[in-house]
Amino acid sequence: MGSAAYTAIEDKPEGAAINEVIQPNDRLAIRVLGEPELTSDNFYVDANGYIQVPLAGEIDAAGHTPRQLREAIIARLAARYIRNPDVSVIVIERTRNTFSVEGDVREPGVFEVGPDTTLLTAMARAKSPTNVAKLDEIMIFRTVNGQRMGARFDIRQIRAGNAPDPRVLAGDMVVVGHSNSKGVFRDILQAAPLLNVFVLLNNNVLN
Repeated sequence: MGSAAYTAIEDKPEGAAINEVIQPNDRLAIRVLGEPELTSDNFYVDANGYIQVPLAGEIDAAGHTPRQLREAIIARLAARYIRNPDVSVIVIERTRNTFSVEGDVREPGVFEVGPDTTLLTAMARAKSPTNVAKLDEIMIFRTVNGQRMGARFDIRQIRAGNAPDPRVLAGDMVVVGHSNSKGVFRDILQAAPLLNVFVLLNNNVLN
């Protein structure tokens, strides 16, 4: 079961640079040769990872490379409007590659993510869970293709080497539970009952 988390959300290949992938809130330059109304340096990826392109409509951008987004735009435009469109996509501004840690840790906050950041690294950045933290109720929330997902981890199993130490990616939110947690957080735990497995979360649970 320990590796099941990565079957639900594909991790980056070893050595791949995180900043090669488009992220929510990135600003893109999209240029379509001969189509000035479709060309701008101010296309913004929204918080859910989508971008609105004239004629092409809403396109999933976050989690894809500029080349992959370019191919998606070409396919949309060629299907209806433009014969053999010549498209380029460039990331002009990137969001800061950060993740947040909340809940029962000694120093919650927002931290810079690196290519080797893991859940244990995140706990160290936040100065470890508090004495009252529920160590088997540590959640990682992640947006994938515009959908909110979550996974539950037991840090004791990870420290003991009995479960993999999951990667923490840019935009992730790590929440450390409390032994007396109730209400919304309890609902989230029920939505993701299995350890080490990312599941799709009902938006109502998160609101």
